[in-house]
Order: sequence, then structure tokens, then C-alpha cells
Amino acid sequence: MTKTNRIDARLKTRLTVMAVATLLAAVPAAIPATAAAPAAPAHAGGHEYTVVIDDMDFGPTPDNAKIGDTIVWVNHDSVTHSVTARNHSFDIRLGPGQSAKMPLTSSGRIAFFCLFHPSMRGVLNVAP
Repeated sequence: MTKTNRIDARLKTRLTVMAVATLLAAVPAAIPATAAAPAAPAHAGGHEYTVVIDDMDFGPTPDNAKIGDTIVWVNHDSVTHSVTARNHSFDIRLGPGQSAKMPLTSSGRIAFFCLFHPSMRGVLNVAP
């Protein structure tokens, strides 16, 4: 391969990389904003349920939770806990005294546990 051919090959590679980068930069602008809409519609007047973590245990979860409701996780223990879904749909870390709100966006039986204390387990049943 001659020096001219090598320069041409490098130029062609650079132009190809620039073209691909330009296309990738344009893709997000082409996606409409509605693409980020929730997977399922919320029911009117969603309820808020509180699940308390106390004495190294998850308190009871609601029996009638539905998509559009919100779970408020509250850590009453003096150590950090997590609320981690086995299906990886959520992973919440709560320090002592902290709380976090989690909107329910999908239905099903969701098993969860604490990453720091694996014997802490629970199940959240969410209806459509």
C-alpha cells in the first residue's frame, strides 16, 4: 500500500466516523417527547400507602395496590436498608429515618429484599 493509499484510507475512516457520530447525535432529536410516557395509565385518584421498615423487617404491604398508586417506604431502623426488586424494577436506598416515594407503574407480583440484610424480604402485589 502506497503512502497516498494509506492517507486516503485514513481520510475515508475519519469521514465514516464523523458521519456515524452525526447520525447518532441526530437520533435523540428525532424521537418525539411522548416516547417517555408511562407504560400504563394511572387510575384516577391514586392512593398512597406507607410501608414501614422497623426492627429489621418490612412492614405489611397493601393488599389492594394498583397502577397509579404510590408506596412510601419509611426506614425507622438505625441502619441503612434497601428496597430492591428481584426483577430489578426498583432499587431504593434508605438511611436511618429516611423515606422515599415510589409510584407504581406496572402490575404483577414483585418480590423485594434488602441488599444489606438478605433475610429481609417481602412481596408487593400490584393490580392493573
